[in-house]
Order: sequence, then C-alpha cells, then structure tokens
Amino acid sequence: MSFSLEEKEALSPTQIYNILPAFRGYLPGKHRSLTRNVEEIKHFISERVKEHQKILDPNNPQDYIDCYLSKMQQEKDNPQSEFDLENLIITGFNLFGAGTETTSRTLRYGLLLILKHPEVQGKIHEEIDRVIGHNRVPSIMDRQDMPYMDAVVHEIQRFIDLVPLNVPHAVVRDTQFQQYVLPKGTTIFPLLSPVLNDSKEFSNPDQFDPQHFLDKSGKFKKNDHFIPFSIGKRSCLGEGLAKMELFLFFTTILQNFTLKPVGDPKEILIKNSGGGLITAPEYQQMCFVPH
Repeated sequence: MSFSLEEKEALSPTQIYNILPAFRGYLPGKHRSLTRNVEEIKHFISERVKEHQKILDPNNPQDYIDCYLSKMQQEKDNPQSEFDLENLIITGFNLFGAGTETTSRTLRYGLLLILKHPEVQGKIHEEIDRVIGHNRVPSIMDRQDMPYMDAVVHEIQRFIDLVPLNVPHAVVRDTQFQQYVLPKGTTIFPLLSPVLNDSKEFSNPDQFDPQHFLDKSGKFKKNDHFIPFSIGKRSCLGEGLAKMELFLFFTTILQNFTLKPVGDPKEILIKNSGGGLITAPEYQQMCFVPH
C-alpha cells in the first residue's frame, strides 16, 4: 500500500490505525488511552442498565434503555434475536460517541465560521428578529420559515467535512466495483470528502458560502450531494435528530448573543487539528455579547 505526499500529510495516526489495524497493538500513542476510555464508558452504561433492570415497568418505559429491555423480554424465546445486553451497551455507547461528540464538534466549528464571517451573522440575526423575535424560544417549526439559517447549518456541515473517511463498512457479498473485485467481508471506507467538495455541485467548495443551499429567490435548496451523514441503508440513524439539534442550538445562541472575536477574525483558524476519524477545530476564544 502506498500514499502520495499529500495523502501522507493528511493521514492522522488514528486513520493509519484504522487502515492498518494489526499495527495498533505495537505502536504507542493516544489510541491506548482511547481504549481505556471506551471501556469506562461501556462500564458506565452497563451500570445504568442494571439499575433499569431492577425497576423496569414494560408498560411505562422511561427512556431508550427501558424500551430496549422490554423488547428483549418480548424476544427472549427467539434464538435469532439481536436484542441482547451486549448490543444494548454498544448502542448506548454509540449514542455518546456518534451522537454527542459529532454534534458538539459541529457546534464548535459552526460558531467559529459564523464568527469569521460577520456578514453571515448579520443575516442570521435579521432572520431571527423577523421570524422569532425575542419573546419566545425557537421551535423546530421555525425552520420552514428560516431558509437562511437552515442553509447556514447545512453549509457548516458540508464545509467542515466532519467525517472525511466516513465510518468503515464491510462488503456483505463479493462485489464488482468498476475494474475491481471486492471479496465478501472486505472493509471499505466510502469517502465523503470528494462529494462534499465537488466543484460541479458546489460553485465554491473551498469557501464557506450558505448560498450553496439557497436558490435565486432565497428559498432553501436541497442538494443530493449533501451527504455528511453518509448514504444508503447504513447512513447515520441520528441524521434527523442532529439536524434539529443543530438548528435549535445555533438559532437559540444567535437569538440571544452576538459573537465577537477576541482578535482579528481573519486570523481565526478553521482547519482541523487532526487526530482521528472525526475532525476537530483548534480551541479558540470568543466573546458572547447579549443581543
């Protein structure tokens, strides 16, 4: 396996470990503490599951764990059931790793991008003042009347390219792809970056520009090349929830505050700090001034 100079510079240690997993046990690095942290989170979830099992009322489920445990009871005589404690702990872990972390990093990126582009922030404030005002909290129903805010959220996700490699997938049967044959069980990484940065679909892919998701009349414009959540049967299950959360978080913050830079906004760094399957912005300071 060989990489170009540009590819070598782009690959983080974690990405190399993902591509060459057999080396993980021999190389030093943060992945060792990551493994320990993963086990601690799984232990935390396991303890919560035990607490839920003691007071479970199938007729009155309180949360996801209760619903899952109830489904386990319903399928306890089904030897083919995939509802077991191991899967419950893993899905619970995914809610932390794939849900909380991705949303928080997108928020960090987004606030920096809005701060770096004051003209975008001005248009957001104008739309919020016109549609919502300051006498009530934002609702997800407001999104249909706020095409610019919706476009900003989509452009943030497109521009930051949060999971450039996508998550690993496996081929379930021998598959012919162009001139290649992928044997069943082969691990593949369906890259998202080339699609999110396709100049044929996005006029200025290297620029942060909400107009990528707006038509000439200012209405929100969908684009089939917007796939930060991947695509197909194995796309992110939390896509709908994440979009709602991001819209509400950004709208609520900008309804109440004006973002001000500590220094020159042109010096704000948006490039990710590397170090994993998910990119992350550098930690930087900003001011929240009441709006």
